[in-house]
Amino acid sequence: MGSVTIGISDMKVVRDGDSIITYALGSCVGVAMYDSAKKIAGLAHILMPSSKDVRDANINPMKYVDLAVPELAKRMRRAGASEFNIVAKIAGGAQMFAMSGASAQFNIGDRNINMARESLKKLGIRIAAQDVGANYGRTVEIFSDTGIYRVKAIAKGIIEI
Repeated sequence: MGSVTIGISDMKVVRDGDSIITYALGSCVGVAMYDSAKKIAGLAHILMPSSKDVRDANINPMKYVDLAVPELAKRMRRAGASEFNIVAKIAGGAQMFAMSGASAQFNIGDRNINMARESLKKLGIRIAAQDVGANYGRTVEIFSDTGIYRVKAIAKGIIEI
């Protein structure tokens, strides 16, 4: 049983008791998927909500929620997960800096959370648990043997969802 580390704009899928961890989710969102029957887990550390405003032909699909969530679901199915058994857990999407008035519309954390929810809904994937928003960063780890999504935050401790 090993642990795989992913960085920003990255994703992995594991099984056989392995886990996936990513550090320093601030406004980024960590979308985890899990198939309890097959014991397959996936995690994406996603930076931005939407690829729609980007004109780059060499776009990294793992950087944007609207592209990364369907890609993670596809990789889960490719690893043997059943689309009927996959559930999601999300964490992150913090507002790391104080904002007020019109600048609040640029809150990347909230936009990431909303896009993750919308993308999962489009795919028919239920959100089983979440720890989102607030104003602090998180480190998250998903375990393929149990589906536990461990969320650690400085001064907030550890929760398992």
